[in-house]
Amino acid sequence: MKILIHEDKCCGAGLCVMNAPKVFDQRDEDGVVVLLAAEPPAEELDNVRRACHICPASAIELQE
Repeated sequence: MKILIHEDKCCGAGLCVMNAPKVFDQRDEDGVVVLLAAEPPAEELDNVRRACHICPASAIELQE
């Protein structure tokens, strides 16, 4: 799995961080998502899929 972030779509809701904090973070100045691991470990895949699914701005794209 590879993760792509579309920063221009991110609304800073933080749901990605709540679901996969080992993979996502947010910038302090504006809350935009920051990718910590472009190719996350296997044990994080379900969390990443959930974060992508619930992102209200569709700012996270998964390539599996």
